[in-house]
Amino acid sequence: MGKQLIYLDYAATTPMYDKAVEAMLPYFSEQFGNPSGQYTLAGKAKRALEDSRKQIAATIGARPEEIYFTGSGTEADNWAVKTALQCCRGKGKHIITSKIEHHAVLHACEAMEAAGARVTYLTPDEDGVISVETLQRAIRPDTVLVSIMAANNEIGTIEPVAELAAAAHKRGILFHTDAVQGYGKLPLSVEDGTIAMLSASAHKIGGPKGVGFLYVRRDVRLPSFIHGGAQEKRRRAGTENVPGIVGFAKAAELTFARREETEKREKKLRDYFIGRVLSEIPYVRLTGSAQDRLPGHASFCFQFIEGETVLIMLDTDGICASSGSACTTGQTEPSHVLTAIGLPEDVAHGAVRFTMGRGTTKEQLDFTVERMKEIIGRVRAMSPYYAGFAAKENSRTDGGNR
Repeated sequence: MGKQLIYLDYAATTPMYDKAVEAMLPYFSEQFGNPSGQYTLAGKAKRALEDSRKQIAATIGARPEEIYFTGSGTEADNWAVKTALQCCRGKGKHIITSKIEHHAVLHACEAMEAAGARVTYLTPDEDGVISVETLQRAIRPDTVLVSIMAANNEIGTIEPVAELAAAAHKRGILFHTDAVQGYGKLPLSVEDGTIAMLSASAHKIGGPKGVGFLYVRRDVRLPSFIHGGAQEKRRRAGTENVPGIVGFAKAAELTFARREETEKREKKLRDYFIGRVLSEIPYVRLTGSAQDRLPGHASFCFQFIEGETVLIMLDTDGICASSGSACTTGQTEPSHVLTAIGLPEDVAHGAVRFTMGRGTTKEQLDFTVERMKEIIGRVRAMSPYYAGFAAKENSRTDGGNR
């Protein structure tokens, strides 16, 4: 019998709900019609598409016609950032975002800078929070877009999106939020009209990969991002991924039906795990806000180690974790999020992220802590930096006891 798989990387992706898979299957075979067709088979696909749109819209208090399906959360982010200036042509070319955004937003902003836009990157506090005051100080007469994520994927910090959106809206500025990590975990709503655009992704909530959506408030005339046919009200060309969209809607239905119950359960597991790690492993720091963080998110920096080394050793025990964003794995530079919150590079290199979900149990977390204690002890024993630090600590302690 093989070793048990302990999956603690739900922020990277999630296993699909069985019911979401079942909902998708007919649209791969007998209901395979193109929703743009004019015959009965196509009409069935079209109804499934529009029913899914209604279901998704209801989860955030939007109207169905404000939901545009995309190929990913990354595409949705790029669409919002790269076309906002066209939407606000003549009003200005200034964009505000934060230093801790996902690279889907950061790289889109860099592309806009290359095209002549001016971008201000806000610095968060040590917990990763972007304050309303920080945003207000950065707003200029030519600011046309603010893009701040709902929750950070690497450190789990929840941003005050409602307050930030209200501050931007008051000044007549479009507000976009990358809600890829927050959707399905936080009580997000667009009903008050302050959020102009919101991005989400199916595979973070038990749906399929390759599907996302962009909410666009009905009065925002966002230009097309992909040109071609008349799909998605002529704003996003290309035949819609009907099976994927149906799976997304079913995953959203299941997720939101038990969101509050899931939040309570994951918070309890998260706090238990964080408590054990901080009390039983020395020289470790919790990253992100201790209170305002995603329910199943625990991220740490362990001194005197490389996070990648720990991940490899955990993997041999069947434990799946991460050193940060799944989109940046393999980079040698420390996380841009950790350096933005002020962590020194040598500390940031010791980052390990554990994210929990519907398959996580207390017993799995206990096993993980025990393996972490052994692994980190073994890695530190091989580190000359830790040996030097330990020698100084022992000398200081011995001196204090004389």
